[in-house]
Amino acid sequence: MVHYDPMITLGIDSGTQSTKTIALDITTGQILASAQQSYGFVPTHEEGAMEQDPSLWITAVETTITEVLEKLGVRRSEVAGIGVSGQQHGLVLLDDQGEVVRPAKLWCDTSTVTQCKELTEQLGGEESVVALIGNAMLPGYTAPKILWVYQNEPENWAKTASVLLPHDYINWWLTGNLSMEYGDASGTALLDVATRTWSQPVLEAVAPALEEKLPPLRSSSEPAGKLRAELMTYWQLTQNITVSAGGGDNMMGAIGTGNVRPGIMTASLGTSGTLYAFSETPVVDPQGEIAAFCDSTGYWMPLACTMNVTLVTELTRALFPGWSHLIYDTQAATVPAGSDGLLLLPYLAGERTPNLPRGCGVLHGITTKNLTAPHLARAAMEGVTLGLAYGLDRFRALGVTPTEIRITGGGSQSQFWRQLCADIFGVPTVCLTSSEGAALGAAIQAAWSTLEHPSTEVLHSLCDQLGTLDESTRCLPDPTNGEIYKKLLERANTLRNTLTQANLL
Repeated sequence: MVHYDPMITLGIDSGTQSTKTIALDITTGQILASAQQSYGFVPTHEEGAMEQDPSLWITAVETTITEVLEKLGVRRSEVAGIGVSGQQHGLVLLDDQGEVVRPAKLWCDTSTVTQCKELTEQLGGEESVVALIGNAMLPGYTAPKILWVYQNEPENWAKTASVLLPHDYINWWLTGNLSMEYGDASGTALLDVATRTWSQPVLEAVAPALEEKLPPLRSSSEPAGKLRAELMTYWQLTQNITVSAGGGDNMMGAIGTGNVRPGIMTASLGTSGTLYAFSETPVVDPQGEIAAFCDSTGYWMPLACTMNVTLVTELTRALFPGWSHLIYDTQAATVPAGSDGLLLLPYLAGERTPNLPRGCGVLHGITTKNLTAPHLARAAMEGVTLGLAYGLDRFRALGVTPTEIRITGGGSQSQFWRQLCADIFGVPTVCLTSSEGAALGAAIQAAWSTLEHPSTEVLHSLCDQLGTLDESTRCLPDPTNGEIYKKLLERANTLRNTLTQANLL
């Protein structure tokens, strides 16, 4: 148990669609206040492009912090730390005056397929790339986005003085310091994750003098800096407030779900899906399907990412006007495991794991019996969860075996879906008492960063203390259903491979 003087930390989760700020009482674990602001995307005609104006993030951070502090009232004087979680892989370019050069290209931007192929070939093939950085060169990562700008917008690249990730940009606004911590940096495809150093061959292949534009690398336990004096005055704060290193949303989600020890895995059921674990050593997938990331605690975090989870189930639910989430679950539950043979390959937005950036969805096994609304509902849920199970199989092949999977994201609110995950994964699942995930992780890391000598033991204690499990949500695998899903996953893999080889997917 860690004992602190009365302290409040702010956790900021700056995501693709909104930013949320929470105020966490470190002594009691209570979330005292929260605020959220949504935003949209920059319209673009480029195929696969997804872009956002970084000023929207700053406005949302400023607005939500202001609202949270107003809710705290006199207790705002207890705020001692701020932590930022940001969407991974996004490309933020600043000029020498600190102005944004162009809209940020986001993690879900798949316009860089050509650049990925060019970099992979130039670096000697996929096996060589994995050997250099621990990861394959995928469209979601930052490196091909940089090459895209260098090739397509040379005037913007010429203006660029600093290359940042989204959470780095927010940290810079909060502190005035440019920096990048190892966890988020490992998602750029520029970092050798085993040594936590920039890969010189990759830097040279992407753009001339790229290293000069990258901020200093630092340990995740080292703060980004102190809150700027102007912001202290603006928010009427009195303490010398520490801004922690922060990290990518998955890295902060790991801290927020207590995924800081071997055996624990986190599965996020959001618009997209992620499955990630803790490791004391780098976990490199020779096939490049499991990302070999660093975490934001000083260790490593192998991760599988899928592009299609609640994106698919929400589109399916929209087919049936009047269906609430509860009705959806109730209807899906009337259908047996395996949906009477109806199988969905859920690649509606392309896919990252497996790497099918131009993929599409496939509904297979349609019969007169299973072409019903309840069957479609269950097949959608099963299809996206099997997509994550594909990643889990790769984890097991690499020697990472979970004993418990902690479920987060919007889909985690469904008891039916939590049980479905347990059956398909073959591992007990459970949720936390808090659904804040990344924001909670950012607030916990902020508390950790206020210490003079932050240790792993203290971080473990903070996670146990502040990220408690909700045992009422625990689900145990059903072995009978598990056998059905094992065969269904084999069928999905065969179908996908066959269609891919025929250039039909």
